[in-house]
Amino acid sequence: MTILRQPTRAGVRDAAAKVAAIVPPSPLFVTEIQGVMVAFKAECLQPMGAFKLRGAWHRLTAIESDSRSKGVVAFSSGNHAQGIAWAAKRLGMPALIVMPSDAPKAKREGTLALGAEVVTYDRATGSREKIAAALAEARGAVLVPSFDDPWVIEGQGSAGIEAAAQMQALGLGAPTRVVVPCGGGGLAAGLALALPDATVTVVEPEGWDDMRRSLEAGWIEEVGDSPPPTACDALQTKRVSELTFDVLSRRGATGVAVSEAEIRGAQRWAAERLRLVVEPGGAVALAALLAGRVAVEPGMLVLLSGGNVDLAAYGQVLAGTL
Repeated sequence: MTILRQPTRAGVRDAAAKVAAIVPPSPLFVTEIQGVMVAFKAECLQPMGAFKLRGAWHRLTAIESDSRSKGVVAFSSGNHAQGIAWAAKRLGMPALIVMPSDAPKAKREGTLALGAEVVTYDRATGSREKIAAALAEARGAVLVPSFDDPWVIEGQGSAGIEAAAQMQALGLGAPTRVVVPCGGGGLAAGLALALPDATVTVVEPEGWDDMRRSLEAGWIEEVGDSPPPTACDALQTKRVSELTFDVLSRRGATGVAVSEAEIRGAQRWAAERLRLVVEPGGAVALAALLAGRVAVEPGMLVLLSGGNVDLAAYGQVLAGTL
């Protein structure tokens, strides 16, 4: 189970040092939009295709060496799964991932290719949290949630430490506004800790914008019983955690929602303008910018959080037939 402690900026800096020792900084692309230079952090170019290796590495390296042989258990539709599998493989640890049966084929195959064991469940009727907790208890393994964990939050925030240094080196100054995809809020909360002087705007798909509603209400609001279908499998979180909500609410974060059409448009824009493959969930922050949900301004940092696409669906997006 998760050890209860609060994520800290010092923890983010520690995580950034750990991550820097094993992978190079993900690229920062700078493009002019409406006369303003905007920085895009390409986490879609990480070795396993998403920012999730950051939190996974910080969390797994915090496990005592004499406990690593029993491994870890996680639950994820794909990117956290691959991050955990990637980190576990490097550390020689067994990893079991609970994945929905409708998870993208590319993400499931990527997780298996990294050596993890996969157990599937029905997203509509099963509880991934309960299944994973039972498996972890039976194995004596460490359960690693995708966002409700202080080490994971700190690890994701390392992207902000990197981006700030890259923006400064390019003469763009420190980030003043961060626009970030949000499922459970681990990446957004980590960035809020990493960049305390920046305003954070989280972006979610329409109908799945529970963090936006929670921040506006001042308490956690859950996704409704019948949320609309979305291509953003990575952002289908029905309830954010108190850890992530607390960090973001205390820092005055706000949220917006984008449509499926706007997300597809952002994927095409990223391919045409940045030459980047970005998955639907990884493109929502860009979609908010392009759709005018968030005003373009100097000092803006936009996260492109993942690039693990289903090739058939992605081809339809690029062709404009989906």
